[in-house]
Amino acid sequence: MKARTSAGFTLLEMLVALTIFGFLLVGLSQTVRFGLTAWQQDARLSDRKTDLEAVDRSLRAIVENLAPGDEAARPAMDGSADRLTGVTRLRVPGSGLMPVRIEAGLAISGTWLVLRWRPHHHGQSLGPPPPPRETELMNGVSRLGIAYWLPSGVWASTWHEPDLPLLIRFRVTLAGEGAPRWPDIVVAPLLSGP
Repeated sequence: MKARTSAGFTLLEMLVALTIFGFLLVGLSQTVRFGLTAWQQDARLSDRKTDLEAVDRSLRAIVENLAPGDEAARPAMDGSADRLTGVTRLRVPGSGLMPVRIEAGLAISGTWLVLRWRPHHHGQSLGPPPPPRETELMNGVSRLGIAYWLPSGVWASTWHEPDLPLLIRFRVTLAGEGAPRWPDIVVAPLLSGP
């Protein structure tokens, strides 16, 4: 009698092949999920870094272009531990490429670091000044700490002098658990001035 040979796979061989194929699919799906999670995390961190760099440049531009007080009764700027107002030169919407003189104020509004500004005019206004426009610089900020360098060599938490301080330090605390610590920004007013 002749033995019959089969041309196909046995049921056991099919089950082993399907099991191995299932393990390969699980491993591949885990790898793809890990890759997508890492990519999303990197994109979030990259966006946050770009935000920080833009805010850093904005704060430096505001402080470097602060105008000194033009009369003894009016200080150059008014600063507290969490706000700063003064006259500076910035490029604002509608001004084209040239910076214009504006009255600017930095503060925290909710979780936003905001710049409140309006055009600055030297003369006396016949009516009330226009309401300031608000530009959101960065979201996710829990605290803004500002300090002013005194000629005596110490940091002060307020500034109401007719002259500008030698240095202004910004300490921005980001909201959220595990938020990165942002290094202090120290800027010299009138750095770009004459």
